[in-house]
Amino acid sequence: MNSDLKHWINANLQSQKGKTILVTGGNSGIGYYAALALAKVGADVIIAGRNAKRVDQAVRDIKAEGIEGSINAGIVDLASLKSVQEYTEQFRTKYSRLDVLINNAGVMMPPEGATEDGFESQFGINFIGHFALTGRLYDMLKSTPGSRVVTLSSIAHRGAQIDFDNLRLEKPYDTRREYYQSKLADIIFTLELGRRSDAKGDGVLSVACHPGFTKTELQRHLNPSILGKMTFMEAWQGALPTLVAATGHVKSGDYFGPDGPGEMGGFPALGVIDGAALDAAVADRLWAVGEDVTGVVFP
Repeated sequence: MNSDLKHWINANLQSQKGKTILVTGGNSGIGYYAALALAKVGADVIIAGRNAKRVDQAVRDIKAEGIEGSINAGIVDLASLKSVQEYTEQFRTKYSRLDVLINNAGVMMPPEGATEDGFESQFGINFIGHFALTGRLYDMLKSTPGSRVVTLSSIAHRGAQIDFDNLRLEKPYDTRREYYQSKLADIIFTLELGRRSDAKGDGVLSVACHPGFTKTELQRHLNPSILGKMTFMEAWQGALPTLVAATGHVKSGDYFGPDGPGEMGGFPALGVIDGAALDAAVADRLWAVGEDVTGVVFP
């Protein structure tokens, strides 16, 4: 384990023994380091991804670190609502509680493509897939005292807007615009989920976070000449806002990111949410879209 991450864990993470934590995309990048840290302090962690070989390798690597908790694999493709349904059905038969759901998996600025259900791939995976996953596991979260949902957004949500007429590639593809839209959708989802949980007294905290500029496989589709001009944190440091959101003293609607200039680098602190994420009418409409297209209605 990276010595800096080990020091941060020892200084900041309390025991998570007895907690069941699901991390999507936990086989690589910040998801991997979040899963490693949580298993290190006693949590029973499940890392879910679509590539079985890579997920299994991540499980082996984390076990080799000498964890206090446990680490197990889950296979789900967030680009397929059928896969999400099948996985959640399996999860519910295997586990009796869910303390933390970390909606970490995502894609960033890939070539034009669509999910199995016809959504632009970034919107479909980053938002729609996680909306369905959260909804199908919500009753487990609700029945687990002190549970929370952590959803990964990005500083790229700033200045974005939800174009309800362009969720299925109805307009010419713009890789940046579509990525920004998906990350705005994620933070709107976080805030709206928190409001609904609070209104019903469900006791499920909904928290967002972002990793600033962190070097991971997420940037594999970006132009190398652009990447060469940017300064990135290592993946372990980019995972720290996730760990604070998942384990710290938080309230619904909190949003954590690095504390440096522009929230691009540094250590975890409360971040700034763009005004576009605070529009209640947009949130209601986006939620309705999520329920309509997934068939998932939060209990």
